[in-house]
Amino acid sequence: MTGEFADELHAIIHDIGVAGVAKMAETPGLAAEVDQHAAAVRDIVVASGERLNEASLLDYLHGFAEAAVERGWWPGSGGPDWEFIRVVAVCWLLSKVGEDAPADTPPPPAFEG
Repeated sequence: MTGEFADELHAIIHDIGVAGVAKMAETPGLAAEVDQHAAAVRDIVVASGERLNEASLLDYLHGFAEAAVERGWWPGSGGPDWEFIRVVAVCWLLSKVGEDAPADTPPPPAFEG
């Protein structure tokens, strides 16, 4: 996926992630689902031989979003679904990678908040 379509998708994914991470503080159910997805993403990234850092998470997120669209998913085409939760989880992990820890250090295993 290249060009304007990919740029549009990545901008929408960013918006979903930012809004979803903000909503986690007021929605315990969403926070719990995001925590489960975050654990799965950490496992996938580490099992692939990558270190958990901004670059590996962005690579995962872009690949995930593009594959989801190829399967027929489009952001905002309904309520929070599996793909939406996964995007929020990766964005949450991205927000945690830069906090008080070297970029290669995985974030804490559970949502704190």
